[in-house]
Amino acid sequence: MSANAENLPDDPDLLKAMIAALSAENAKMSASLRAHDLLVQALRVRIAKLQKQKFGASSEKIEREVEQLELALEDLQVALAEAGTVPAVDEEEAADETAVSPEQKPRRRSKVAPGTPRERRELDPGDSCPECGGALRVVGEDVSEMLDMIAAQLKVIEIARVKKSCRCCEKMVQVPAPSRPIPRSMAGPALLAYILVSKFDDHVPLYRQNEIFARLGAGIADTTLVDWCGGAMKALAPLIDRIGKDVLSTDLLHADDTPIRVLDRSRKTAGLGKGVKQGRIWVYVRDQRPWAGTAPPGAAYYFSADRKGEHPRKHLAQSGGILQADAYSGFGELYEPRADGTTQFRQAACWAHLRRDFHDVWTATGSGIAREALDRIGKLYDIERQIAGQPAELRLAVRQEKSRPKVEAFRAWAEQQLGRIPGKGDLAKAFRYGLNRWSSFCLFLEDGRVAIDNNAAERGMRPIGVGRRNWLFAGSDTDGETLARAMTIIESAKMNGLDPQAYLADVLDRIHDHKINRLDELLPWNWQPQATETSRSDAA
Repeated sequence: MSANAENLPDDPDLLKAMIAALSAENAKMSASLRAHDLLVQALRVRIAKLQKQKFGASSEKIEREVEQLELALEDLQVALAEAGTVPAVDEEEAADETAVSPEQKPRRRSKVAPGTPRERRELDPGDSCPECGGALRVVGEDVSEMLDMIAAQLKVIEIARVKKSCRCCEKMVQVPAPSRPIPRSMAGPALLAYILVSKFDDHVPLYRQNEIFARLGAGIADTTLVDWCGGAMKALAPLIDRIGKDVLSTDLLHADDTPIRVLDRSRKTAGLGKGVKQGRIWVYVRDQRPWAGTAPPGAAYYFSADRKGEHPRKHLAQSGGILQADAYSGFGELYEPRADGTTQFRQAACWAHLRRDFHDVWTATGSGIAREALDRIGKLYDIERQIAGQPAELRLAVRQEKSRPKVEAFRAWAEQQLGRIPGKGDLAKAFRYGLNRWSSFCLFLEDGRVAIDNNAAERGMRPIGVGRRNWLFAGSDTDGETLARAMTIIESAKMNGLDPQAYLADVLDRIHDHKINRLDELLPWNWQPQATETSRSDAA
């Protein structure tokens, strides 16, 4: 800055011209930054609106638009950060559909888990004063924090089994070789856990992982990664089956399904199409946390080559109780009366699906009737927010007192409106959807355990939707089954608050030596990490 000042001209007119040019440039940059800021805010609001339209599962068109807007928003935020003028926006404010205030709010502090490793770097000024040479004494310290990252790295573990012979009997003594997650494979449990979580939870295909490992100094062939994935899933198979069996043993389940593209080599060979067919991933969720139930949360995923009703009937053959799902006809036989008058399942309908139908009509036509339907259903959700996490008995009492009158009023109003509107319109279809299944929509008023909607299952399907953006299709039906099984153990671990990578690494290290009759100890809701060698020696 001083060097530039020395080169400034002495002519006042030239100085004024330079100042004017700099002021104009500064004003232009400020205007550009304000425009970028406004565009960021507009994109935030647009994303929030699209997400509100979803109400759970959404069309592929909306998902793609949200994804593109989020990418554009990220690029703009990076540009603003480079300019040093990143706007601090509260996420709750961004969710509001109204205009965003230009006033900036303080940036929220990043959260770091309590167990994160810490390193203290102490900057000591010394023992003597730099001014007078006098002795210094400690009067306090200023501490600030900086978050840094330790780069991932691979390591080779050499397992040396020392051979010893007895001086008396000449017997050879050697410790048996430890079991490996995959017999005769050099892949360790932590590496296999990383590969599985990267592929099935972070949706990083194996060919990309091959590139990552190459940067870390290990040339692991794609075919080797495939073999390791298959071997790890084979080792986990008994535990995954146990998770599915335990989840489906409950008497209250959420169910949903979603399509995935599957490569069909037979069609490609026969020239009957592009060689891709549409398979399905099914999910059955147990989640008693909303009503303080005792059973741990979990999810069981299954794959099928089509959407025939025989698949959910097969999955749920040994189950019974209450099933909360959409109006898919394939579930129909599960609700039909048996010879003795009983049913395998009672049907609980989803108010979020009904609400979504009215919302589609309202956004398309601006219908006041659809808007009123949304407001009436919204009041039911206001009550549900007040009783979330409360015991089933309390939830039932509140619903009987506050929700039932509103539900009965909604039905009377819906029947009245249905007689006034065109019978073939989308609005009439929305009303008939609810009225034709009215007993199912009212089941949550009779049982405090029943949720008002099926969002638990729809949340279970979100990882599949995210994955579809990263892989075009499953390679075969077998790949679809592997995906479903991997999702079962990973999502169940996440629902129980576990780090899936740490959980899988520990389980893969132990499962071959674990007694089969004690397999339940490794279920996500029962799992306790095994003590390390260091902790065992400290305890001794």
